[in-house]
Amino acid sequence: MSGAVFLRSSALPGEGVAHAFFTRQGGVSTGVYDSLNGGVGSKDDPACVAQNRARMAQALGVSATHLLVPYQIHSPDVLYVREPWAPEARPRVDGLVTDRPGVALGVTGADCGMILFADEKARVIGACHAGWKGAFTGVLEATVEAMEALGADRRRIVAVLGPTIGAASYEVGPEFVARFTEADAGQKRYFKPSARTDHAMFDLPGFIGMRLQRAGVGRFDDMGLDTYADPARFFSYRRTTHQGEPDYGRLVSAITLA
Repeated sequence: MSGAVFLRSSALPGEGVAHAFFTRQGGVSTGVYDSLNGGVGSKDDPACVAQNRARMAQALGVSATHLLVPYQIHSPDVLYVREPWAPEARPRVDGLVTDRPGVALGVTGADCGMILFADEKARVIGACHAGWKGAFTGVLEATVEAMEALGADRRRIVAVLGPTIGAASYEVGPEFVARFTEADAGQKRYFKPSARTDHAMFDLPGFIGMRLQRAGVGRFDDMGLDTYADPARFFSYRRTTHQGEPDYGRLVSAITLA
């Protein structure tokens, strides 16, 4: 079995914890899904997606049945994972936490933020999917709180943001800006004027970082990887839409306790 291509962050602990921000490279899918598509919700051949996920699991040192990715719904909901679930019983949540070794917590994305968390001392880890809606409604804070319920200390938690659409690539309309600024006028700093009248460029990574730092995590690291601007390595829903492609693959980011 050939290896899935992935990135790591030096901010996350290397002893007793394995993690990977998988790229789109090193899989078996073809066409618009070329090649490491991890999205069971895509229209890709399910056998290809299963083989791709098996490669990801191998890279993390877990069995394919123990790489767990929820049915993401852009919510603030977080689940404590005690054991693997059946493929047909995927929970509808956007955050996962555990203190159990041998299970890999995964999330998918194709522009939305994928954040991996670890408290090395407490041996508690987490993963969450945070697009604008999840970040706005509290999935980041909820993941931190769920980790604390397992014995983590937020002052020790390291949170790393993997491939995400960048501020230079994320254009939004006036109603989007209004939603954020009406909630908190200070959030205007995450918007810059775009080339189109009444539109703006939204800094999702900056907004995610602010929410996590405000939540009191010990360290936040943004890997600075723009999914939209790097088609060779990353899938992007927005790029697919702009190019008129019929579908898109999903990236996977995951973390496990050894």
